[in-house]
Amino acid sequence: MLLENKVVVVTGGSRGIGRAIALASAREGADVAINYWRDNDSAYGKASAVESIVGEIEALGRRTIAIEGNVAERETGIELIQRTVDAFGRVDVLSSNAGICPFHAFLDMPASVYESTVAVNLNGAFYVTQAAANQMKAQGTGGAIVATSSISALVGGGMQTHYTPTKAGVHSLMQSCAIALGPYGIRCNSVMPGTIATDLNADDLSDADKRAYMEKRIPLGRLGAPDDVAQCVVFLASDRARYVTGASLLVDGGLFVNLQ
Repeated sequence: MLLENKVVVVTGGSRGIGRAIALASAREGADVAINYWRDNDSAYGKASAVESIVGEIEALGRRTIAIEGNVAERETGIELIQRTVDAFGRVDVLSSNAGICPFHAFLDMPASVYESTVAVNLNGAFYVTQAAANQMKAQGTGGAIVATSSISALVGGGMQTHYTPTKAGVHSLMQSCAIALGPYGIRCNSVMPGTIATDLNADDLSDADKRAYMEKRIPLGRLGAPDDVAQCVVFLASDRARYVTGASLLVDGGLFVNLQ
C-alpha cells in the first residue's frame, strides 16, 4: 500500500493515463480527487467516463470526488485543490496529467489549435501545480507532484509542432519546481510516456501498418498500456522515491534508445 491514507489529486483523471493513475492510487490505499472536463470526454465518446471511474474507486473502498473544470483556466486548479481539502482535509500528491494532442500539420495550423494546446498542457500544469504547492506548503508536511510529460519532450514530430514544446515545458517546469519547492519538502518529478494506447491516439493507431511499425520500433515489442505509466507515477509519488526530485522517467518500452 504505497499511498496508504494519502490524498491524491489527478487532473484529466476520467480516461486514459489519468484514469489508470487514479485507479492505481486507490489500489495503493489513497483517496482520490479527479479533475475532468466533460466537453473533452464527450469528444472521445466518453461522456459517462467519470461516473465509471468514481464507481470503480468506491468499489475499492476508497473515497473519491470528481470535479469538472478546464485546467487551462487558473481558477480550475484553485477550486480543485480547495474542494479536495474541503472533502479530505489535505493534499499529499498531485498528478498533473491533463493534456490534449490534436494532430495537425505545421504550415496551416490554426492559431486556435496551437493556443488551446499550450493553454491546457502547459498553462494548466503550471496553474494546478502552483495551487497544489501552496496547499502543501501550508500543511507543512511536504508532498509529491508528478507531471505527465512525454517522450515528445525529447524528440520531434511533424504533426506535433504545437504539442512537443508543451511537453518539454512540463518537464522543465518540474525541474524548476524541484528547486523552488525542495525547501518545503515537496518533490517534483515527471514521467515521459512513449506510445501508449489511449483514446488520445486511437485514430492515429487505427492504421494497422502504422501500429505495426510503431510496435517494431519498441524493443519490448508492444505499445504501452495506461497502467504501465500509472505504476511509475505511484512509485514517484510514494515514500519509496523519497530522495527523488527533479527527475524524469521514460516509460516507453525502450523506444527512445532504439535508433536502428
